Amino acid sequence: MSVAVTETVVFLKITGRANFTASVSFKKLVQEMRQRGFTRFVINLSECLIMDSTFLGVLASLIGNQNPADSQQPPLTMELHSPNQRVMDLLDNLGILALFNIVPNSPGPAAAFEPLPPNGMRVDKIELARTSLEAHRTLIALNPNNVAKFKDVAQFLEEDLQRFEAEKKAGA
Repeated sequence: MSVAVTETVVFLKITGRANFTASVSFKKLVQEMRQRGFTRFVINLSECLIMDSTFLGVLASLIGNQNPADSQQPPLTMELHSPNQRVMDLLDNLGILALFNIVPNSPGPAAAFEPLPPNGMRVDKIELARTSLEAHRTLIALNPNNVAKFKDVAQFLEEDLQRFEAEKKAGA
């Protein structure tokens, strides 16, 4: 994953697989940029092979959990540029395609892309489990058809999270 920031737009380029391990760094980056006042994110997916459900859930949670009544923060927009058919099918099958502006071709940013560290910021298993659980809960909340797909996954992740938190507490 790499990023380029202009005065008004954050450009992200995702290469290879967008999976659960990358989702935490992605989420943190978007949240940090939002705190700095950015509302427009352009995500180049021309070299993204596939996205897993956690990454898709994080994407959906960032855009789908906005409160329109919250006038303190302008709405976030995400443009997905050049997604392949497999990614498009996943977005559609999960019922979240309408959340995003899909653009067939991706213009380059005016600034140079900077690679994020390979694993982004250090992520512990509790944060990874929490992010994965929240992502799957978002997918379930946004589309009732996703309940059957992710109910067991969410249950497993919730149990993992509880176990990890108990282990941390016992070790503290």
